[in-house]
Amino acid sequence: MTQSFAQLAAIEFAQDEAADTLLEDVARQLQKRGIKVVGLIQRAQSEEGQCCGAVFVEDIVSAKSWQIMQPLGQHARGCRLNPQELASVSVWALNELQRKPDILFLNRFGKGEADGGGLRSVFEAASLDGIPVLTSVKEAYVPAWDDFAAGLAVSLPPELPEVLSWCITAIEEARLKTSAA
Repeated sequence: MTQSFAQLAAIEFAQDEAADTLLEDVARQLQKRGIKVVGLIQRAQSEEGQCCGAVFVEDIVSAKSWQIMQPLGQHARGCRLNPQELASVSVWALNELQRKPDILFLNRFGKGEADGGGLRSVFEAASLDGIPVLTSVKEAYVPAWDDFAAGLAVSLPPELPEVLSWCITAIEEARLKTSAA
């Protein structure tokens, strides 16, 4: 599938790489062009006495944030993902789709989505509404992403020009499909 027809795109990254800055840079550049962007970016903070830092998702437009990782203590092992908070974020994001954005940014397709939860319903709703979606996927979750996307997504390199180009093309394609309907 060529990039111009893919409604879903993912920036694949390794464990130690972060796509968050790139997603935010692309969102800001699109906003400067007058494109209606909605969605989430991820922010992480280190916290003393915790096994891992706090992880938040933040609304690209308002900067409202939700802490999506549970503080389980210094010696915690296992998943810290907070399913209740992720459910709240999902409801918020589904409501944002009612604003009919040009493009939706979702910070990750990760463990929650791979397990059938997380923001998976938001990915699905945006796809059904014909809204292009840009996300990032850690290498460990690429097989789950590929299963979910079922050949309808493209993989993008973590390079600003390529990601920005895909976004603009996907938005134009979505507008053409909407005006033809």
